[in-house]
Amino acid sequence: MRIGDAAAAAGTTPRALRFYEERGLLSPPSRTAAGQREYGPREVARVRVIRELLSLGLTVEDVRHVADRLDLLDVDLRPPSGPGCERGSGVAERRVAALDAEIARLTRLRDRLASLVAPPPTAVLDADSTGSQHARS
Repeated sequence: MRIGDAAAAAGTTPRALRFYEERGLLSPPSRTAAGQREYGPREVARVRVIRELLSLGLTVEDVRHVADRLDLLDVDLRPPSGPGCERGSGVAERRVAALDAEIARLTRLRDRLASLVAPPPTAVLDADSTGSQHARS
């Protein structure tokens, strides 16, 4: 299938396919006699994996570092397991740690900002059984 059809099948654009090829995430596809790119189901599946990894917060550079192993991932992104399957390179673990650090940083920032805009606590008057009012905060 041509680039437009492959992009549509993978849920992306022809421009993204060219970008993935330029960045080494996708091998250069075969070409027609007229020089047009031709993609098959394997390439479409690979683009889906790439897009899923990027949507999970990995960067293009992260994915590029493991591009030679992308074909080991199936549709649900779980690597194969069993004898002879080696552990990954830690890219996902490093990205999770980076995301955790960013979440912690943003939470601290949010808390600081919220403390600046939160209204100060006000005294609420309560009437006791004798009819006199007491302030509580």
